[in-house]
Amino acid sequence: MSTTYEGFTAEEKAAMKEHAQDMKKAARRGSAADKAAAAEQDVVAKIAEMSDEDRVLAELVHDVVKTNAPMLAPKLWYGQPAYALDGKIVCFFQAAAKFKTRYATLGFNEAAQLDDGAMWATAFALTGATPAVKKRVAALVKQAVS
Repeated sequence: MSTTYEGFTAEEKAAMKEHAQDMKKAARRGSAADKAAAAEQDVVAKIAEMSDEDRVLAELVHDVVKTNAPMLAPKLWYGQPAYALDGKIVCFFQAAAKFKTRYATLGFNEAAQLDDGAMWATAFALTGATPAVKKRVAALVKQAVS
């Protein structure tokens, strides 16, 4: 096993480029209402581009967030669907195909109110869009914005 730093992977480099493009696109948009509507369209379009497995999970997350935390603003973050409050990313979806991982991820940033003692989870593997998964995602999203 090599301990030599080999730099960012091709997938990481692509995500950083997407993030820069997303930020430039957002900066060129007009009013706040126009920006919000366009950002949500970008998220919906990105979800539509995903593979079947990732798309089903991303749609579940998007629907749950819109239903249970409508104050969160959808936007792209490193080329993936994310949801922000006052400009800070609270939670995000990462497609399995994005970094060639075996599962999609629902992640939470420090703006999420998931604190539970001295240790708590900030990312969750998603492998299926079941009613139990939907219920758990809803509970996490509600807690994140409480």
